[in-house]
Amino acid sequence: MGDKINACNNVLELIGNTPLVKLNKISENLTGNFYAKVEAFNPGHSAKDRIALHIIEEAERKGILTEGSTIVETTSGNTGFSIAMVSMIKGYDCILAVSSKSSPDKIDMLRSMGAKVYVCPAHVSADDPRSYYQVAKRLHEETKGSIYINQYFNELNMEAHYKTTGPEIWEQTNGNITHLVACSGTGGTISGTSRFLKEQNPDIEVIGVDAFGSVLKKYHETGELDTDEIYPYRIEGLGKNLIPGATDFGAIDGFIKVTDEESAHTAREISKTEGIFAGYTCGAVMQATKQLDAEGKFGKDSNVVLIFPDHGSRYMSKIYSDQWMEDQGFLNNSSVEETQQIQVIR
Repeated sequence: MGDKINACNNVLELIGNTPLVKLNKISENLTGNFYAKVEAFNPGHSAKDRIALHIIEEAERKGILTEGSTIVETTSGNTGFSIAMVSMIKGYDCILAVSSKSSPDKIDMLRSMGAKVYVCPAHVSADDPRSYYQVAKRLHEETKGSIYINQYFNELNMEAHYKTTGPEIWEQTNGNITHLVACSGTGGTISGTSRFLKEQNPDIEVIGVDAFGSVLKKYHETGELDTDEIYPYRIEGLGKNLIPGATDFGAIDGFIKVTDEESAHTAREISKTEGIFAGYTCGAVMQATKQLDAEGKFGKDSNVVLIFPDHGSRYMSKIYSDQWMEDQGFLNNSSVEETQQIQVIR
């Protein structure tokens, strides 16, 4: 009876050390070896658990966060869920400004974690007082004893991945990784992971995935923010209409853009071929990898790691809803069989 019970003290101890899973069927016509870093295995089902825990614990260490504090953040959903989860366990209040582009599933999940949620219009400029950036700043100013995480301009966003995701991938591949393909939104995941990997081997090629309607790819190539590139798109947590300070563009070798439609179908394909219930950005990363392969980017000995950021359950009312896909014009004749798998017996 004296044996210790082998249990975690709370779910925060489960953050990180996510598995690397070989992709088989979806990559069988591609050149090289492909592996997914499946971040849905974090307790909050996304890579954002890493930054939420790191930023909050750093704020505690510095004495910025104390008992009774409130945490305020801007989020497209995943970071907010992670912050709400960490806040609840540590005993802080949580206020989140969310883009209206976030799926209803994500918004309901935030509320289920005890967060107070403000839904802000997605298609306004970053400096519009209604934008989720400006609303979060206002809420921070109005809430006594609050801290604003500000993931888009927080160096700790990168540091979390430099200290965890990068070392994990290096160890899991025994240093044999040749390429990293990852989405770039705030840029923290790709920048921090890349910084660590390139310190081990500067020849590792790091490719960022961007969305049409976002400014990141052109900014990386020209150093100029071209506002003419900005237009509404549907993928959440990918691309930006501003230049995030949490992106180290020097750690990224190049960007590739993907469409909303192809990314949605590729996410569905991952689920059906690999049994990994993939989020929208997972589809974007896999779609980008297919496009890179078509450009001849990889060789037969390439070991390509794809960061799959989150879980498909966040998109039940979006990419996994045939009605939503049809409303977007994403279901054409070639995908009719996708919609005919349910038969109701009356």
